[in-house]
Formats: sequence, C-alpha cells, structure tokens
Amino acid sequence: MASTITQVERVVNEGVVAVVGIGYVGLPLAVEFGKVRTTIGFDTSERRIAELRLGVDRTKESARSELHAALHLSFTSDPKAIRDASIYIVTVPTPIDASKRPNLESLQSASETVGGFLSDGDLVVYESTVYPGATEEVCVPILEKASGLHFNRDFFVGYSPERINPGDTSRPMTSIMKVTSGSTPETADAVDALYAQIIQAGTYRASSIRVAEAAKVIENIQRDVNVALINELAILFGKLGLDTQEVLAVAGTKWNFLPFQPGLVGGHCIGVDPYYLTHKAQEVGFHPEVILAGRRVNDSMGPYVADQVVLLMARGGVALDRARVLILGLAFKENCPDIRNTRVVDVIRRLAEYGIAVDVVDPWVDADDARDEYGIELADVNDVAPGTYSAAILAVAHDEFLGRLPQVRSAVGEQGVIFDVKGKWSLDGIDGRL
Repeated sequence: MASTITQVERVVNEGVVAVVGIGYVGLPLAVEFGKVRTTIGFDTSERRIAELRLGVDRTKESARSELHAALHLSFTSDPKAIRDASIYIVTVPTPIDASKRPNLESLQSASETVGGFLSDGDLVVYESTVYPGATEEVCVPILEKASGLHFNRDFFVGYSPERINPGDTSRPMTSIMKVTSGSTPETADAVDALYAQIIQAGTYRASSIRVAEAAKVIENIQRDVNVALINELAILFGKLGLDTQEVLAVAGTKWNFLPFQPGLVGGHCIGVDPYYLTHKAQEVGFHPEVILAGRRVNDSMGPYVADQVVLLMARGGVALDRARVLILGLAFKENCPDIRNTRVVDVIRRLAEYGIAVDVVDPWVDADDARDEYGIELADVNDVAPGTYSAAILAVAHDEFLGRLPQVRSAVGEQGVIFDVKGKWSLDGIDGRL
C-alpha cells in the first residue's frame, strides 16, 4: 500500500492536469491550475477552443487577462492531446431530459474518453453535479471497462463538487471553500492536496464521495424550496391585493428572516439538481414531498407571469390577437450570458399559446446561442420604438435594463402594461409585479 500512496502523491505533485469540459465550471478551474502547473483544457466544441485560444471567453467568467496569466494552460478539441495527463478533472454538464430525469450522457461520454487514456496510478476527479452514488455506480464501471484497469488498485477517483456562481464577480472560484473527497482515504488526501494548490478559501474533506455528492445537491435544493415558498406567497399576496415586495421588506426587519425573492427559477443548478436527488430517492422507494412540491411551484411561475400579463392586457381592453409583448432578458440570471435552463422561455411559450407575438432583448446573450438553443431571434433594445408594444416584461434584472423604465413606458404607451418579475422598478411606474 505504501507504494500506492507514494504513486498518488507523485501524480498530485507532478502530473499533468486535464480538465474535460471547458464551460462555466471547467474554464475557471483550468485557468487557476494553469497558473501553477501544466494543464490542458479539453472541450469537444471546436468553436469554443478556437475562441479561447484567441483569449475570448463567451461565458464572461474569465477575463482576457486571466487567460493570459495561465502560462501553463493550453486548449484542445483533440481527445488524443490529453492521453499523457495523469489527473483528469471532469466538469461536463449534467442536465435533465424532457421527462425531468437525469441526463448523464455527457458524463458517460467523458468517462469513456478518459477511461481510454488511463494509466496505472492516474486520478480522475468529477465535479459535475450528480445524485449520491452516481460517481461510483455510473462513472467508475465505464472507466474500468474503457481502461481495462481496476478501480482503487490501478486508478483512483475523487469528487469535488463545483461551486461556481455564474456572473458573480465578487466571489471567484478561489474565494469559495472547496469540498473534496476520494475513493480511498489516501486518495481523499491527494484530492484535497490538489485543490489546496489553487483554492485560497481552503478545502473541506468529506468522509466519502457519496457525502460530497449529497452535499452538493442539497445546497441547491435548499434554495429551490425557499424560493418556492416565496413564489407561492407572491401568488397568494396577489390575490389578496398585497404588494409582495413591501411584505418582504417589512418581514425582513426581523434579524433571522431569510431574504429570498420571488422569480423564475432556472439555470444549470437550482432548477435541475432537485430532480437528481428525487430520482435517487424514488430508486430506493422514497417519495419526497417537499422537494417535488417546491419544483412544481417554481416550474409553474413562467406560465403564471404570462397569465398575469394577459389578464392585465385584457382588463385594459387590448385585443390579444393583435398584441405584441416585449420581454427584457433571456438569461437565467442578471448580468450573465448563461441561458441554460432559463425559465424565461416558459413565459414566451405561454404567451404564444394566446397567439401573442413576442420580441426578446438581452444584451448579455449571444444571438447565435439564443437561436441554436431555443429558436429565438433576439431584438436590439436600442431599436425599441415608441408605441410598438401592448406590454413589456422585465424578466431578468440586467444592469442595462434598470434605468430604462421611461423608455419601456414609451414603448408600450400610457395604456400599455409593464410587469416587473424582479421587483426592481418603482411600483408607481409599473402595472404589476411578483
């Protein structure tokens, strides 16, 4: 065993790092490792790799200066270029399918790729969000089959859940404590030592991979359930004729009141992760009530917003078959170009069911991404003409939108409807909000 420990330690100290999947999670990680040791960033998107080689990050998570500071980092879309690595860190997306079940295709594909290159003593660390047990039950068998090697004898596995907050420049990855774990105690030590090389906030070693996996999913489930409660209250307060924002402000004067806000709950984590845990729960014969109830509430908010806007237009005498609605924002959160699992599309689809035409503006989102992912042609906010729309919806609170209420009022006219999903505009300047 002593020789094995020495081998793992040697890999962590000297081995080349390959980060598999260079998106919102993988790129910042590769950049930080690339500042201190030889690192290869691998992604199947040739477009993504070509842009990064030019110093351009379309996710806006890593500035050009940061990319240039990673002197030991190279990028490739050729899987053969990572065959000489000794440490493989997998950061591919783990979405849900149309039936809201875990979609592990990217994770399985990445495991097959990595497995084909494994050598004795290599270390594979997963960061993708999964349900408890997935790393060892799904990924490890693929690694063994592809490599012909034996788990925990010839190669070792760790899990360190990502804690990236897209668009949050105040909390870079290195400033957030990193949870680590490993398939053996020695591997856990090695994984912890690996991340300690780049994480300034420190690391926290979990007792097992399953504990680390579970901790990750409940971080987001907790937020999801709390937002669902506030969303349900917002619906109730609307029926009672109360302003939700005012009620929350008053309640917030108590020191232990949690400051959650109503809204559309999307993104790659909070709108997805609960389904990973509920999938595993149902596998073992447990039917979670609160988690699924929270998901149902949050998944219903897009149609609810659209219905409220239609109701306000109908009360104002707007003919729905001739109505046109302006939606400000497509990203899943403010000041971020990320459109993964954005629930703004639920608002758009519901309005389409009424036969209402929709224009979407979002200065943060890449037009090609919006077209490819959702078939949405983005409009230019600067081209919005007075009197063009019957209603406008502030769906995402980008900084660029916050001072545009007068322009939006001009776009819908005095008889038009303005609905503020995010509670950012003055109540006397709008017609409705959550």
